[in-house]
Amino acid sequence: MSSTAEYTLARKRQLGSEKRTEPLPTVHPKPSDRKITWSRVAIVLTVLFWAIYVVTTIIRQFIDSGSQNFRFTMEAIGYTVVVTFLTFSALMYLVARQGALQRFQKHVRVPRAELDRHFAENQPSITVLVPSYAEEPEVVRMTLLSAALQEFPSKRVVLLLDDNPNPTDPAVRDRLEATRDLAHDILAMLAEPRFRFTDALLRYELGDTGVYATEESALELAAHYRWAAEWLYAQADQHALGDHVDVFFADQVLRALGDDLALTGEAVSAAIAEGASLTSKRVAQLYRRLAWTFDADLAVFERKKWASLSHEANKAMNLNAYIGLMGGTYRVEETPDGPILNPVPAGQRRAGDVEIPDSDFLLTLDADSILLREYCLRLTYFLQQPDNARVAVTQTPYSSFRGAGTRIERLAGATTDIQHILHQGKSYYGATFWVGANAVIRKRALEDIVETEYVGGFEVRRYIQDRTVIEDTESSIDLGTHGWTLVNYPERLSYSATPPDFGSLIVQRRRWANGGLLILPKLWRQVKERKRRGESVSRIELLLRVNYMASISWASFGLVFLLAYPYDGRLLSPMVLLAALPYFISQAADLRYSGYKATDIFRIYGFNLILLPVNLAGVLKSIQQSLTGKKIPFARTPKVKNRTASPLLYVLAPLAIVAFSLFTLWRDVNAQNWGNAAFAAFNATLAIWAIVAYIGIGNTIVDIWLGMTKPLYVSTSRKRTAAVVEPVTESLDWRSVLYHGHAGGEVPHLAGVGAVVEPAAEAHAAEAQAAEPQPGDVSVTGEKQAA
Repeated sequence: MSSTAEYTLARKRQLGSEKRTEPLPTVHPKPSDRKITWSRVAIVLTVLFWAIYVVTTIIRQFIDSGSQNFRFTMEAIGYTVVVTFLTFSALMYLVARQGALQRFQKHVRVPRAELDRHFAENQPSITVLVPSYAEEPEVVRMTLLSAALQEFPSKRVVLLLDDNPNPTDPAVRDRLEATRDLAHDILAMLAEPRFRFTDALLRYELGDTGVYATEESALELAAHYRWAAEWLYAQADQHALGDHVDVFFADQVLRALGDDLALTGEAVSAAIAEGASLTSKRVAQLYRRLAWTFDADLAVFERKKWASLSHEANKAMNLNAYIGLMGGTYRVEETPDGPILNPVPAGQRRAGDVEIPDSDFLLTLDADSILLREYCLRLTYFLQQPDNARVAVTQTPYSSFRGAGTRIERLAGATTDIQHILHQGKSYYGATFWVGANAVIRKRALEDIVETEYVGGFEVRRYIQDRTVIEDTESSIDLGTHGWTLVNYPERLSYSATPPDFGSLIVQRRRWANGGLLILPKLWRQVKERKRRGESVSRIELLLRVNYMASISWASFGLVFLLAYPYDGRLLSPMVLLAALPYFISQAADLRYSGYKATDIFRIYGFNLILLPVNLAGVLKSIQQSLTGKKIPFARTPKVKNRTASPLLYVLAPLAIVAFSLFTLWRDVNAQNWGNAAFAAFNATLAIWAIVAYIGIGNTIVDIWLGMTKPLYVSTSRKRTAAVVEPVTESLDWRSVLYHGHAGGEVPHLAGVGAVVEPAAEAHAAEAQAAEPQPGDVSVTGEKQAA
């Protein structure tokens, strides 16, 4: 029985979920000239219909009717502004899409033999950094193994574990220990093929010195490839299939790599059978391919074990802490606050010092993402080309795993795959943004944008900005300011998980909606700096960047105005619909191109309606953050076995949207304002469908109940205990005094008798317990995992 069949029988799927498990082609099919022509026509029609609307509806009202009253004038201005901004966003979608189609048409894949030739002569090093917090060990294992099986001359895979290193909950402690063991387990798993192929490569390089390889050497090489393929097939058969991600990993990572190696072995055998001779250089390249694929150095690093490193609760500082240590040697010293890492000057190293290797490239990879074979090889080859010497970051914007078991995960995956196309198009205009799920980064570029400060006497380096929770977007602007560029590689080589329920989706989309407005001023500074250097900044690049960072803001507020305000019927026109039609038709075509249904365009509209309160919350949080100047914690997307319950506000808000749309429909029907009535009916219908399909009536009731009853419960984990303290007789904590000194006030061991205190050990345990994600199938708000 195939893996897909076993998975289908093992898991109950929602009606309307996705049955397809095969991913889209790695290389985008080349679009026809006709498709590209129509994409240009869509851009022209959008601008044309918008201009016709402004002239024939807005301006004509003032010309034909003379002076209008103040209310109508303000309504006309407001409606025009809203329609213009929404049309602008639609236009930027079409422009980015046009760029993507042109890139797909011109892309020519680098031949495999050219990659082998290049890396035989150039052998850079790469460090794969996998930041992880409260992830299931099996999820992290797939990510680490997909990175460890990348063919690359010198690769090091480091799991940056950000969990509390001393959890008190037994289930959390067991999960943490299992995650810590992953590096050792994967190294043990790869030991046999690594030793076999490293030894084979060494024996061949020492033994075969002729121009052409002997027939025996070539046949032995083919046998090694067949053995590697069989080993990978065995690993795929042993991989437990719990969901569609497991199916993807087994089929597209393990079996697909096995198929590739088996095909190469068959090609070598076929060449010998036909009497062809392979050069020794080519055979050596093929031996290196086997050796490099199964050779990886894996390690686990926990920054929270070290008192000298930043413990700020965000992914950016987890990465920064390790990157800042790379290339150095450190001596471990014990302090009252915990062990610290002190830099050791060159020439003074000794046994027991901690050495963190440096590398030419970094690959940042989310713990729920998976790489396909040749990701590292093709992207670093791209960065090493002379024309790309100033490219700092390249990536393949991640696609969604196919075969989602829930309707909302399928639709969230559809929006992810649409974004993949748009990000590819942005590179055509030089408007690329770093999308943090995966990226290959030139280490030297990060050194250009590093910011250094001292906290508590320890140096803290910020390579990746943590001022907002969309740290990759802000770092993209920083790199551009320093003369670096970013490029999206036009293939599908990476996949990442999408939220399987509405509660976890809220956490993710609220994070995505936050921060764009805060970064906009940096964009203006970047433009000024680039012009000062004599670089040209195209208007299309600038418009695409502004739309990417701020469109959620104006789209959310604009939709609120359209939903809530009863605009004068004279402002409505079919031209508004016609201006939006090219956008909807193009997006429907893109959905079909990505393996979905064209009718999903309506489901996405309803999906965005119920997410409107979430996007507004993210925008308002940005405004609050700009006023207060405070950072906000990085809210990680929860991953639980069943589902994450939604906060009360985000369950009631979609119901309010439906109720208000129905009220608007009734009001406009009575006023015979048929245009607004049709719009209200359309919104009410799709919002009701979205609530039923993507939240669920039962889940809605449960989440409302949880939201209303949660305030009635009082947590006792931080309860203070009053006690009459007897005269203190403990000895002075000389280590703390010598390390910290005395900050003033009472001497610690001479505190007064009868003080009301909270025992330090109990307080620390309570704090640690509150910070840990608690096990269970339902999280009340999804914030508990946000640390």
